[in-house]
Amino acid sequence: MTSTPSTESLFRTAVSAIQHFSLDLAQRPAFTLPPVAPRTPRPSRGDIAGPDGDAWSTSIALRSGNTSVVKLHDRARSRIEAYTQRLTAFEHVADVSEATMALQAELAAGNFRGPLHGIPLSVKDIIDVAGMPTTGSSRALTPRLPTEDATAVRRLREAGALIMGKTVTHEFALGVTTPQSRNPWDETRVPGGSSGGSVISVVTGMANVSLGTDTRASIRVPAALSGAVGFRPTIGVVPIDGWLTLSWTMDVLAPMARSVRDIALMMDVLTDSGTRFRDVLPGSIEGYTIGYSELLWSGIEPGVKACFEAALESAEKAGATIVSCDDLTAEDMELSNYAGMVLSRAEAAHFHAEAGTNLDLCIPEVRLQLTEASEVNATDYLRCLRIRDFIYKRLTSVFSDVDILLMPTSEIVAPLVEDAERYLLVLSENCIPWSLVGFPAISLFSGLSEGLPTGIQMVAPAGQDLFLLSAAHALEQRLPQIPEWLP
Repeated sequence: MTSTPSTESLFRTAVSAIQHFSLDLAQRPAFTLPPVAPRTPRPSRGDIAGPDGDAWSTSIALRSGNTSVVKLHDRARSRIEAYTQRLTAFEHVADVSEATMALQAELAAGNFRGPLHGIPLSVKDIIDVAGMPTTGSSRALTPRLPTEDATAVRRLREAGALIMGKTVTHEFALGVTTPQSRNPWDETRVPGGSSGGSVISVVTGMANVSLGTDTRASIRVPAALSGAVGFRPTIGVVPIDGWLTLSWTMDVLAPMARSVRDIALMMDVLTDSGTRFRDVLPGSIEGYTIGYSELLWSGIEPGVKACFEAALESAEKAGATIVSCDDLTAEDMELSNYAGMVLSRAEAAHFHAEAGTNLDLCIPEVRLQLTEASEVNATDYLRCLRIRDFIYKRLTSVFSDVDILLMPTSEIVAPLVEDAERYLLVLSENCIPWSLVGFPAISLFSGLSEGLPTGIQMVAPAGQDLFLLSAAHALEQRLPQIPEWLP
């Protein structure tokens, strides 16, 4: 593995790069970003495939009488009781016995709310769930005690999802490792973050699906390192309210699951737009052009590289044209990583200063991030927003010749717990650029490297969420299936 500089020196480098990048005076600050025109996917014929035991197949079994809401609850609860302390997955486990019986009674009476009816769900502990504390996995801020659900949670609850509790996060979602938690495939390693508890819950069966967040890389990195599917929608597609803010200009609420079809089920509920993500499945990539760039796997581990190259070959066999994307430059990637780091941390520092967070009680890594970022001046923050507009136009232009970009989600497998802090940028550097410019991105399971999960990331321009999810479903059918986790 190639390690990164210390967190402190890396942030100083990022601020310096922002200060010295030459911008046209006409470059305006990008407080918001316009989506490009959406494109219509071309669904294929056939079954909407996915693994046994995902939410999709579980819902079918529930409606056919082959299982019950009570059995689903009991299985999830038994997994939580057996493994949550060992892996550090949940901050708060809810008593949902009454909700379980009510949902079972509704089903027996013929009142089926939809495919998430009775499906166990976990929620990351920076998102408000009525009656459950919101702590951000931190002792540095007085817990919130919400009396109302965040809009996204309310929609999932109304759709019949069974909220099992609140999952552990890297403190305040300010990191990509969740160092207090353990990877289900190797307990000497981190699960990825910041939605670490979310991915543990999905992989181990503590929940079928999870609602997390993704500001820089927080849903995709844990999906890649621990073996799940994580989807970052275009900014604004899913309502973002009722949560401990990290970055106003980059935050999204994001679903995690074991299959693309489960992501579609969640997006149908989360967006409440009248457009069904399910309707673009089964997907197809036949006739599409998929671009890749060696810039995005220059430091890749051999096993991860083998999985990525196999994914490229699978995409080609599925009818896609694979091309090297020469329009993407090293400057694009480096500058967007620096700008994303400075912008998100500066906004987080402002939020926590206003919220009264006691930095002395934060873990050292987060305390350093917030302390450094509090010293960023207003002119540098505005330069970040101007650079964001520049990068948005640059990365949008990359898609003039390709339909989708494909890359390793992370170039390495999950690092050891004691080494994790050395690889913070390595883990997230292929994710942050798309977060900065608000593009939708999805991480799929791409196989095992020496027994550890790897992930590939598919990216499309802003606003093309339906198109991307359809294409991801098509490629998923050609990739290795996520192994069943056996304790």
